[in-house]
Amino acid sequence: MSIEQLELNPRIIKAVNNANIGVARDILKFSGPDLQRLTRLSASDVHHLQTAVAALFCKKPPVSALQLYRGECPEWDCGLRVSMGCPVLDGVLRGGLLPWGLTELAGPSGAGKSQLAMQLCLSVQYPAQYGGLGSGALYICTEDSFPIRRLKQLQNEQPSLRSDVPPDVVSGICFSDNIYVEHAADLGALMACVSQRAPVLLAQGRVRLLVVDSVAALFRSEFQADQGLERSRHLTAFATALHKLSASYRLPILCVNQVTDVMDGDSNHDAGLRPVDSKVVPALGMAWANQVMVRLMVTRLPGAVSMGTQSSARRRLEVVFAPHLARDSCLFGVWREGTRGLPSPPTQDASS
Repeated sequence: MSIEQLELNPRIIKAVNNANIGVARDILKFSGPDLQRLTRLSASDVHHLQTAVAALFCKKPPVSALQLYRGECPEWDCGLRVSMGCPVLDGVLRGGLLPWGLTELAGPSGAGKSQLAMQLCLSVQYPAQYGGLGSGALYICTEDSFPIRRLKQLQNEQPSLRSDVPPDVVSGICFSDNIYVEHAADLGALMACVSQRAPVLLAQGRVRLLVVDSVAALFRSEFQADQGLERSRHLTAFATALHKLSASYRLPILCVNQVTDVMDGDSNHDAGLRPVDSKVVPALGMAWANQVMVRLMVTRLPGAVSMGTQSSARRRLEVVFAPHLARDSCLFGVWREGTRGLPSPPTQDASS
């Protein structure tokens, strides 16, 4: 759109044209002082100009973290959540995943990341009153083949896991028909899936959740240690494509991530990017950490717990950072029917 189409004082429009800025979008590339220098307009005029252009491209007003926490943004569906399928896990996340933005789920191998991701793919298919979005999921695999056997087991055990949902609602959902699986063997295939095939499913309303499992695998394998800048460039392009999908289709995106060991000299530098006292940090560094809205980490703990005839390793889900959540955590186990939260251990009395 040209500058002339904006509802601005003709004097401001003339000054912008004299500065050879003919397209409204180009205004957003400059800071306020730069626009003042180029157009010779006052700070007040530049503010009116920037406000008019921002309103043109931002259809919804920005939302603060406090508004998000209080649920005071109905136009952003702040009250809507994608349930984790367990009240204990949902309690830590204040209802589940937000219905937009990038959420990272990081942890070492065997911690239960893919188990939680698959459970979300089932949970998103429930109606909104039961913690879903009434649609399917797109699952992009970049490492191993998709665990279809485990998914079928989770699907068959849904009546047991989701006892809060009426049986006729559970039986009326064809879970496996609504999960679309893609395998990406290299970055080119991954970008093609995100930028070309995913929008087709989203435009048809078949998908309301995107899972990438995992985001680190290809970026770690395709770049050498001395190619950090090139990796960051591709990583930023990939994250930009994900943000575009999320903003265009009101889409929650879950990115499973690997971890790397914390070096002795980095213990304070990345303290806010990982759980307290953790010896590992999510992979891909600050270039990736700056792209995610919510960071969750899962850890496998020593010992096991039993439930009936089943046994599971103890695991912890922890909130590292989020605009609407405090740092919190809960224990959970992986069972035949899915992931379930565990009771928190009793607090030791200081006087005892």
